[in-house]
Amino acid sequence: MEAKLFPAAAAAFAFLLSAPLAAQWLTIKTPGIPRTPDGKPSLSAPAPRTADGKLDLSGIWRGPMNSPYLRNIAADLKPGDIQPWAQSLYQQHVFNLGADSPRAHCLPDPPPFYHLAGIARIVQTPALTVIINEGVSNSGITRTIHTDGRALPEDPNPTWLGYSVGRWEGDTLVVTSNGFNDRTWLDFAGHPHSEALRTIERFHRRDLGHMDFEMTLEDPKAFTKPITFKADKTLVADTELLETICEYERPAVHLVGTGAFRLTPEILAKYAGTYEIAPGREVEVTVDGGTLALQLGATGDTHTLVAQSETTFVSTGFGERVEFAKDSSGAVNGFTLTTGSGLGLGERPNSQQKAVRKSSPASAGR
Repeated sequence: MEAKLFPAAAAAFAFLLSAPLAAQWLTIKTPGIPRTPDGKPSLSAPAPRTADGKLDLSGIWRGPMNSPYLRNIAADLKPGDIQPWAQSLYQQHVFNLGADSPRAHCLPDPPPFYHLAGIARIVQTPALTVIINEGVSNSGITRTIHTDGRALPEDPNPTWLGYSVGRWEGDTLVVTSNGFNDRTWLDFAGHPHSEALRTIERFHRRDLGHMDFEMTLEDPKAFTKPITFKADKTLVADTELLETICEYERPAVHLVGTGAFRLTPEILAKYAGTYEIAPGREVEVTVDGGTLALQLGATGDTHTLVAQSETTFVSTGFGERVEFAKDSSGAVNGFTLTTGSGLGLGERPNSQQKAVRKSSPASAGR
């Protein structure tokens, strides 16, 4: 089966093509959870606890999907907060449109991705917690978190997922990880990291159906300050995870790279400004080095746009396409956004939105 681009769409596709038994498998009732009078899971019911009194994190959980950190883990950083080598490699990844990304080669996605999108099962035991991720474009990834009191290895052999140990601080499971190799990206735009990467994750199940999650990434070789983001997780009951097999010889169409077409900052500045998709729905276009940044006001989601011509730009990693329009005098007066996979946008694949330019800044760039 070809790799999935979006779990919900893949689930629907599998539902249509599977035998009735498979359909029943995807809609099996989760046993032992509180339910409302109409039979639906009571997500606001108290969180369950284990026999030793700790919060039980077990269940299938979905990430928020619309976090700006999914595309750009450095969304809150200033240019000076990224080490020069990391910024240079990031720009190289951006202009290559993800063709050299781990996802394009059936390798693990960015570590933060598994908390920001898709679904995963948590299995909790006293000495071990396992997180089984339903694969998206690559095969499913399983993490092991040791909660038996052991320390992190001092000189670990670098791995894709690193080594993880957990401890309880009250009702919060705190997971510390090290020993990552430097082959993963931290986001889909292409921010790299070094083998010095260390992560701290905090899991707190506040009731049956909701979990507060926070992740901090520390890598002084790549960034001058830690990166912290939060993500609300929601319990996904009455279903199961699907198998995913990645076919390396068939990469996604938008992960095939691009040529060396570049526009000068002066030309890019002509596209900067405020655009309106619909009343009350505005987007900002700014110049970011040799690229454009398109920020959706509703979600804060930011697209890094690479020029393929003087009016056509492509978003790195996901394949969204922006076609700018000009009036009879040659001034930019709007654009059409065509989504690629739709991941993180809340849009259907290949949908189009038109935007009209409202204003241009006094000066563009940053």
